[in-house]
Amino acid sequence: MDDLENRVAVVTGGGSGIGRALVLEFAAAGMRTVVADIELEKATEVAAEAGVDSIAVEVDVSDHASMTALADSAYERFGAVHVLCNNAGVLVFKGFADAIIEDWQWLYGVNVMGTINGVTTFLPRMQANGEPGHIVNTSSIAALGATGIYGTSKAAILSLTDALADELAGSPIGVSALLPGMVKSQIVAAERNRPSDMGRRTEDPTQEFAGLVGLDPALCARRVREALGTGERYVFAGIPEGAFDLETAHTRRFTELMAAIDAGVVPDQP
Repeated sequence: MDDLENRVAVVTGGGSGIGRALVLEFAAAGMRTVVADIELEKATEVAAEAGVDSIAVEVDVSDHASMTALADSAYERFGAVHVLCNNAGVLVFKGFADAIIEDWQWLYGVNVMGTINGVTTFLPRMQANGEPGHIVNTSSIAALGATGIYGTSKAAILSLTDALADELAGSPIGVSALLPGMVKSQIVAAERNRPSDMGRRTEDPTQEFAGLVGLDPALCARRVREALGTGERYVFAGIPEGAFDLETAHTRRFTELMAAIDAGVVPDQP
């Protein structure tokens, strides 16, 4: 998508952090925007920043009916959606032994099912429009080998994005995975929005630094905007040089996988 003027973008988690930056980046490119967030007040503030062609919608991405209502609102107001950013996400500071089942349910409900709900509610309508479009799913560098349940949810989003991109290859709709590193956002304070029926809330000491440490999310949003034009499948941002030896780790993993595949090949049977 090279021409974004008057196109429509929907951004979940648009009330802060990367989501807010995406909205403002798209608005600066002349797009009309739908700012979706579970915190309506914050979404309304961002919509006001973006300009008159922006609306705020309260949404719980983990709830399919709520996401359907979001799609209805977007199409009723603008008549089309061209860019969908499944960006809303939460973070749980737990290892496997410490996590309770509600940690998994909340994390996967927002991160994974939120992305799935976005795809299932918007993709058929985007295809029916027959216009160029793009879906951006926010994964994380944590998908590439971080420990903990958060990393597993982001790996699921990366896998989902790969499958979706392959399925839509050759169609007018592009697909990208955004894999941020350390970016200034409120995700470390995500427990503030944890429903009371999703188990105990945990206060992590790093919450006091929310939004203070990491890459300016505006730079992350700029990378996404560039990807809309280039069609990049993987969009990295906020990775300090030399901080992660990802190439070595993934080369080793690939080598081990190939060796395991070879070991599991069943010879031709007589």
